[in-house]
Amino acid sequence: MINNLRNIVHFDLDTFFVSVERLMNSRLAGKPVIIGGTSDRGVVSSCSYEARQYGVHSAMPMKTARMLCGDAVIIRGDMDIYSRYSNMVTEIIAERAPLYEKASIDEHYIDITGMDRFFGCLKWTQELRRDIIKHTGLPISCGLSVNKTVSKIATGEAKPNGELEVPVAQVHSFLNPLSIRKVPMIGGKAYQLLRSMGISTIETLSHIPPEMIVKVLGKNGIIIWKKANGVDPTPVKPYSGRKSMGSEITFETDTIDVAKIRQVISGKVEQLAFKLRKKEKLTSCVTVKIRYSNFDTHTLQRRIPYTSFDHVLNNVALELFDKLYQRRMLIRLAGVRFSHLISGVQQLDMFEDTPEMISLYNAMDRIRLRYGKKAVRRAVGIES
Repeated sequence: MINNLRNIVHFDLDTFFVSVERLMNSRLAGKPVIIGGTSDRGVVSSCSYEARQYGVHSAMPMKTARMLCGDAVIIRGDMDIYSRYSNMVTEIIAERAPLYEKASIDEHYIDITGMDRFFGCLKWTQELRRDIIKHTGLPISCGLSVNKTVSKIATGEAKPNGELEVPVAQVHSFLNPLSIRKVPMIGGKAYQLLRSMGISTIETLSHIPPEMIVKVLGKNGIIIWKKANGVDPTPVKPYSGRKSMGSEITFETDTIDVAKIRQVISGKVEQLAFKLRKKEKLTSCVTVKIRYSNFDTHTLQRRIPYTSFDHVLNNVALELFDKLYQRRMLIRLAGVRFSHLISGVQQLDMFEDTPEMISLYNAMDRIRLRYGKKAVRRAVGIES
């Protein structure tokens, strides 16, 4: 039984990075396109539907992608441009939506519960989708249903560049024949495990006793089981540019030691960036704050392409500090804040031919998770 009946819309920009590249170069239309590091040592960040037909997929080594699809156009990504288009879509949604959540760089959820009494949920959704396409030129798919899970799955079925409504009475008939791959939270390992048990469709999964699913998949098993039964009470979380994380320090003694202050800022950036990656978040705005000994407080911020890498964020923070600290007075406090957070993984940031950089971050983060956040640190962030 489906409880807490709502009207939830899920919007997903189709092959987002590729679509942006095609806006800038119309000759790419209809061709297999791969976004990522352009050498054989790079990895695939995104690819077009044409490339997917050859077996290419994200996170694949570029060397393998070239072998599978020799005619593909390989493009090094530009996160700055992608971030601008993402924010453009968000602004259009923000003007219309009563409650929306920016789930990732190319996904949004909107809660339009009650809209049917005044305007009609499907009509409202269709008009918003047309406006996004008209003002950005980007293809976008959407699903409308009773909760976030069903609407997200509906979007997947509506692709490419389509729309699909799944009313409450049709939820089970819609979900049942689909592959368990369609259920959010079922990754590669969980899929293989369930398939080894003979579970291939959502209908079969929904009929398995929940206690058995918990034994097989752990504590997330019951959530996955509920999703298979069309149940998802997860709310749409209001998105705000103010959603942020930060850290600051008040010095024991007011200081004018610029080298020391820069070390403190670098250390704060490193701590916050680790927290971003741990929570699978990206930031697109860095703010630096200083307070002078006379308690005058000043801040300076910069919008940047979405990232969670501290070597990128540290450069921005230090540049902001250098611009901000002009009075050469004693400083009482210094701090850093990251805002405009969205969900996403660090690979989104990298369109370089240096997969070792990603491996290095993963290795450092594993050490921190096991031995504590200060187990491994950058020398630049450690005070003498």
